[in-house]
Amino acid sequence: MACRESGSSSWLLTRCEVRRSRLDPASPLRSTRRARGSIQHKVPDHLRGADAIVRRMTELIAPTVRLHSSWLTARDEWQPGAHQDGAGLRLVADDDLNSPEGFASWVERLRQQSDRSLPVGEGRVHATHWWIADGETYLGAIDLRHYLNAFLLEGGGHIGYSIRPSARRQGLATWALGAVLLKAPALGLDRVLLTCDDGNVGSARTIESNGGVLEDVRSTDIGVKRRYWIALDDARHSRSSTPATRTVA
Repeated sequence: MACRESGSSSWLLTRCEVRRSRLDPASPLRSTRRARGSIQHKVPDHLRGADAIVRRMTELIAPTVRLHSSWLTARDEWQPGAHQDGAGLRLVADDDLNSPEGFASWVERLRQQSDRSLPVGEGRVHATHWWIADGETYLGAIDLRHYLNAFLLEGGGHIGYSIRPSARRQGLATWALGAVLLKAPALGLDRVLLTCDDGNVGSARTIESNGGVLEDVRSTDIGVKRRYWIALDDARHSRSSTPATRTVA
């Protein structure tokens, strides 16, 4: 039987996936994990009344002005001044990110930071930035620093990531980290350093599920950090076991 699709680019609904279920219309984005590890998502407002499983596809993309509106919505979910690791907000300078021009300027700097032919500011390193996106929806950010300086070796690490509050507890960080680890050997890296706050159980679990081996827990200029190393020749990363896109049904 042929499948028919409806919905926006962010929410893909197929007739083949329609199942009878009682969905709570008051919580359209709430998800529940099923026995087989898939995630069942509540139907968004514009599709209320349908009994269905929502299918989502998540991917890593280069920062783009196309997601300006969604990025602003995600930003407002964070507490004012909250640190978003891996988001590159230190590159904002004097830009007004609310304006299309200011946002475009910042996006261009994020893209340029991976160009090894261009100098970076004092205390910075070259890094590649990706956004975690579901169609036109910004879900988070992750970056890969090409090498370590003294600050990153002590407490920052090679990779930073952050997920917008409304998209957490869906496995996005674990998937995104796994996808970026597959890209790291192209930079000549044979192992990478990951760190997290000592009390951040969720982030520690994300790192450990991707092969992180704890070296130590130490006090740094940015707090007490758990420091993990991930060997990139580990069997789980030596083959393309992590898909470039993540489909959740």
